[in-house]
Amino acid sequence: MTSTTTLTKGLTLIEQLEKLDQSLNALGFSEALIFWDSATLAPKNAVNGRSQTLIHLSEFYYNTLVNPKIHQVLADLEANKSDLNDSEKSKLQFFREEYDKVACVPVDEYAAFKGLQALSSDAWEEAKEKNDYSIFEPYLQKVIDFQRKYIKYRDKGGHPYDTLLQDYERDLTVEIADRFFDQLRAVVVPLVQKIKDSGIVVHSPFEDVKYDVRNQKRLSDLLLEKLGFNKDSGIIAESVHPFTMNITKDDVRITTHYYEDNILSSIYSTIHECGHALYEQGIDVALGFSKLATGTTMGIHESQSRIYENNIGRSRVFWETYFPLLQDLFKDQLGDATPEACYKASNYVRPSLIRIEADELTYALHIMIRYELEKQIFEGKLNAKDLPSAWNDLYQNYLGITPDSDAKGVLQDVHWSEGLFGYFPSYALGSAYAAQFEVAMNKDFDVNKAIADDQLILIKNWLADKIHKYGSTKTPEEILLIATGESFNPKYFTDYLLKKYSDLYIL
Repeated sequence: MTSTTTLTKGLTLIEQLEKLDQSLNALGFSEALIFWDSATLAPKNAVNGRSQTLIHLSEFYYNTLVNPKIHQVLADLEANKSDLNDSEKSKLQFFREEYDKVACVPVDEYAAFKGLQALSSDAWEEAKEKNDYSIFEPYLQKVIDFQRKYIKYRDKGGHPYDTLLQDYERDLTVEIADRFFDQLRAVVVPLVQKIKDSGIVVHSPFEDVKYDVRNQKRLSDLLLEKLGFNKDSGIIAESVHPFTMNITKDDVRITTHYYEDNILSSIYSTIHECGHALYEQGIDVALGFSKLATGTTMGIHESQSRIYENNIGRSRVFWETYFPLLQDLFKDQLGDATPEACYKASNYVRPSLIRIEADELTYALHIMIRYELEKQIFEGKLNAKDLPSAWNDLYQNYLGITPDSDAKGVLQDVHWSEGLFGYFPSYALGSAYAAQFEVAMNKDFDVNKAIADDQLILIKNWLADKIHKYGSTKTPEEILLIATGESFNPKYFTDYLLKKYSDLYIL
């Protein structure tokens, strides 16, 4: 039997797999639109109808994927794998993993969890707005309970948290993550202490003034244009928590947020989400309307947002080149400011409560806190009721500060409401990947010169050629080898942090 052998209704095995791919992607398209609508436009009372719709869509997804016919198609293709080309092998591997991941969960529980996600996200948003954790707690406990059952259904052995980590980063385990965070902690903690001991105080030109939201929106549009975001294939809107939604490569949507008293927040949330969007828009058109036409893992995806946000967007040359955009829009607020002052302000190291507004250096500590909490949840040591106090304790231990409200503490992130346990380590891995990518990029052209010459297109094109175009057809290891010629090496990241912040703070 070969990949072209004809089975039912005159379709070959590969054609049946292609049909499955198209069907599941269409369902994913529908779910994505519902999620986008819920985060940006939907009225509050729409949540119950949305939850029921997601239950029915997820049942359809489950039954389309998990049935004897598809099981046989996958088995037959695996038996004749040598007849498949590389693209077909990638697709087969993807659907084998997706089948095994979904099939182990009873359909009623799988669908119910999709409905719970909608209700939980709505409860989180209300709880955050009202600074009332009790609104969210029962929903979060249900999400945790499901994930614990889900781990048992999949039963991979090893640490229970491994299963969830691998939903976002292939082959990541607690053992590997612990080792990575130990390496990072060994550099970040003493470096933060040295900066604190230096006594250097950064005077930010951004503080104690108001920034008109309409002009902030204009600035976001200008930044997206400079970075290479294709507005014919994407839009920007506002949401409580910034995110990127890839419907298809030709429909990539991002959100940001605007605060009158914090312009850096909108600048960096816009740049961050644009990095995600450029990844999705840069996927090879040959992958078409496929489940493989998206980023390979969240670690690699976050590397694209982090390289734009930090390695590029927080660089001295970026401020020297693009500061006039801000100054033109905010003459009254920034008329006397300098690019150097803005550069230092955007890299000001200080303990902070909010992860997405943290400086690049202490950001790693925010991720370690969430990693430790999630690990303890799935070791059975913490439940939803324990999280506010456990959160506050770790913030005191890691950063020497304690949130004055749950809205600025355990309620600040949307991830847990959606069941995204295991996602947070991707941010730290992404930062480390980004440093390695930047070193490799500099071997091909001078990155700082490209920024100084307003040629960010060179960066976009390099990333598209080395990373984006492959979608999910390559593993993180393969992407790293293609782009850098090496396996993952976190030393690039720690070296980057040491050099940048030693120079900034004259250490």
